[in-house]
Parts: sequence; C-alpha cells; structure tokens
Amino acid sequence: MIEFKNASVVYPNGFKALEGVSLTIEDGEFVVVVGLSGAGKSTLLRAINGFVPVVEGSCNVNGQEVVGAKPAELRALRSDVGMIFQTFNLVNRSTVMNNVLMGRLAAVPRWKSMFGVWPAEDKELALRALERVGIVEKAYVRATNLSGGQQQRVGIARALAQEPKVILADEPVASLDPVTSHIVMRDLKKINEDLGITTLINLHFLDLARQYGQRLVGLRDGKLVYDGNINDVDDAIFRQIYGRAITPDDMLQDA
Repeated sequence: MIEFKNASVVYPNGFKALEGVSLTIEDGEFVVVVGLSGAGKSTLLRAINGFVPVVEGSCNVNGQEVVGAKPAELRALRSDVGMIFQTFNLVNRSTVMNNVLMGRLAAVPRWKSMFGVWPAEDKELALRALERVGIVEKAYVRATNLSGGQQQRVGIARALAQEPKVILADEPVASLDPVTSHIVMRDLKKINEDLGITTLINLHFLDLARQYGQRLVGLRDGKLVYDGNINDVDDAIFRQIYGRAITPDDMLQDA
C-alpha cells in the first residue's frame, strides 16, 4: 500500500527532516509512529500525500509514485488518503454535517459543494460516518459548540466520508485529555479492524502506543531507527528511539 525507498525530505531552510528512509506498509496495517518532536513523524505522513516533496528516493502509494507526480495525479491520490489533524481543522461556524461532507469534495462537482447541494447518498454516508464515531446526534450542531474530543471525532468522520484507502492521523490526541484520548484511539483502532483501512498514527505518549499499536515505527533525527511488533518493544528500544532515558512524561499523558 505504501512504500518508501531511501526517501529524504529537505526543507527550504536546509533542514533534513527525513534521511534515507525505507519503509513498507502493507494494506490494512495499523502502524504507530513515535519519536521526539522534530524526529520527522509529521513529515513522514505529509510525504505520503505529497504535502511535502521527497527530494531523494521514492514514495509509492497504492501504485502511484508521489515523487514527480502531476497535480491531477496528486489530487487523485489525496482523494484516497484521509487526513486527521491535531488541531481538528474544522469550519467552526458550520454544522457538524457540513464539516463531514467536506470529505466528499473530491467526489462531487464544485458548484454543488459551493451551494450546499449535496447528493442524498453523500448525506447518508456522512451520517453513517458520524454514527461510527458515536456523535450522529450532533449532526446539525455547530462545530464550535462541541468539546475537543467531539471535534476530533468529527475530523475522523470527515476522513471516513472520503471512503479512503489510507488514514493518516498526525498527533490526533495531543490536544485531548486522557479519557478522550482513549476514546479517539479506540475509534481509530475499530475503524481499522472493521473496514480494513490502512492507518498510520503519530503519537508522543508511549502508553497509548503500547496499548493500541500493532506495529511500531521509531524515528530519530529523520532516520528510521526501529520497525517491528509493539509486543517486542521494551524500554531499551524506546531509549534507542528517543536517544535518552524515558521519563514519566513520555509514558503517560497528564490528567
């Protein structure tokens, strides 16, 4: 489904965010990516949908080479990749339903989305997505009136409405309290199990990685330093990934 071969990303200021990363993600896998801030976690996810360019090596997603892809090819690729953000990225003055329907933008004519003329089947799809994350009763509430956890679940529903082949979640629980973080992680895990959608999640908190992860990828200074089953990971491997001793703040999310 996703394959990096010796991939590197260099930002305009010269910072090498990824260096020589080779990684294969199989169809339907649930992968957790960990590492310190600046390790390259977000860059890895954004390279998958072409938001940041791979300058060396290659990145192939579902048979489409991202490096050198034409704009139309990137648009088609991104329609198959649902993105979930740390900061939710909702239109707060709009309803939950309209926010979820934004996931259908690539599938409907532009004029229909501009005037809110959504096909009935898209509305049904949006409601099913909201039902899957447990907030269908909030469909016609303004997004600004929701809690942080509810807003993140709207973000998940919006990604589901795309009918994606891949879901990328960039620190999806970083802004949430511990209880809500577990709710969101359970939603993402269940979606992967029920629908078989390939899922990559960046996390900072190691307890969440251990509880919900299946396969763990560790990045350090833009390099891949670990790739394996989460059940094989011990504190020594976490020290290898983080480059220092693990602290309680790394392990647990503060209440």
